[in-house]
Amino acid sequence: MRWWSAANLVSNAGTWMQLTVQNLLVLQLSGSAALTGLSLALQVAPGLLLGLAGGAAVDRWPLKRTAALSQLALALIAFATAGLVASGLVTVGLLLVLTVLTGLVATVEGPACALLGNDLVPREDVPSAIAVGSVVSSTGRLAGTALAGVLMGVLGPASAYAANGLSFLCVAAVIPLLRLPARTEQTAQAPQEAPIARGGLSYFRTRRRLLALAALAALGSVLGRNYGLTLAALVTGPLHGGPQGYGLVSAVLALGGTAGAVLAGRLRRPSVRLVALVTALGGAAQALAGLSPTLLLLVLLVVPMAVLESMADTAVTTILQTDPPPGLRGRVLGTWRSLSTVWGLAGPPFLGVFMQLAGVRTALAAGGAATAASVAVGAAVLTRRQKPN
Repeated sequence: MRWWSAANLVSNAGTWMQLTVQNLLVLQLSGSAALTGLSLALQVAPGLLLGLAGGAAVDRWPLKRTAALSQLALALIAFATAGLVASGLVTVGLLLVLTVLTGLVATVEGPACALLGNDLVPREDVPSAIAVGSVVSSTGRLAGTALAGVLMGVLGPASAYAANGLSFLCVAAVIPLLRLPARTEQTAQAPQEAPIARGGLSYFRTRRRLLALAALAALGSVLGRNYGLTLAALVTGPLHGGPQGYGLVSAVLALGGTAGAVLAGRLRRPSVRLVALVTALGGAAQALAGLSPTLLLLVLLVVPMAVLESMADTAVTTILQTDPPPGLRGRVLGTWRSLSTVWGLAGPPFLGVFMQLAGVRTALAAGGAATAASVAVGAAVLTRRQKPN
């Protein structure tokens, strides 16, 4: 588990270096917030059609081999992008194509790596392992966003893509060293006779708590939480912070995310109610952030936003990976990837167009307020229905 966590720390730092640079690169090449939103959406687009198949494949294929090969594929894409950027041949169209390829590989890589990390510990320690993974992710985000500004300023944007490629190779090199218990329980319980992914879909439909999580995640994603897009536009636009200001905000987001993951990790059994509460509070914080008159005030508001976002993400991940029986974990994660792709596709373009038409401040404030209000109304309706007549 220590080897796995260290490798993922390096990988997450590389991923956030690339993502931070790519957002700024698309903005510079196109000058369009809508196109930047489209680039974010295209990375998750393959999950809409292939998420179910990817999750089912993870349940059937050798886990370590699947995870290692997917890391090598992602490294190849990152190195290819670095070459195009360094040679000056990169265009927005090429970046979008490479983004789609990354999303295709991620339909298998995501559930494979998530389940691989969980299988390294006893079942009762899975919630703690997920929390450790969230802390590693947030720490990597902090390091990656901080290093992105340095690399871009000193070595150019291509260096961030090359560094990300090396980070994928780091994970691939560690995977053969992991001692993974035999997944006999999963194999015995997996509904192999069912058509691909049907077991995961059927299970998901029968679990109200999973459906409630999907509704909350969709609400937050469509109306906000795409901070790589919205805060980049706010900082570099109305607040005139430039790349340095965006790097500072991104670093604070990562720092708050680490704190949120630590807090969520103390909850052995997070509930849907907790996710609803932090979603509403995060929406309220986002509304205030949209009205920030200065970069300093925005940085202060970003801290609770990041804490709440990370707590919600960690709680959702824990529920998704501990609710289903072992033989359906990959299928349930694949189902979630397909569902989350719907709002992942809708959110960034919607927010990009909204910012183009109404301004970034209005988009952030209105989206955050609508999120908080919707959760409050939903909670009130459910509470009234549950009261005895």
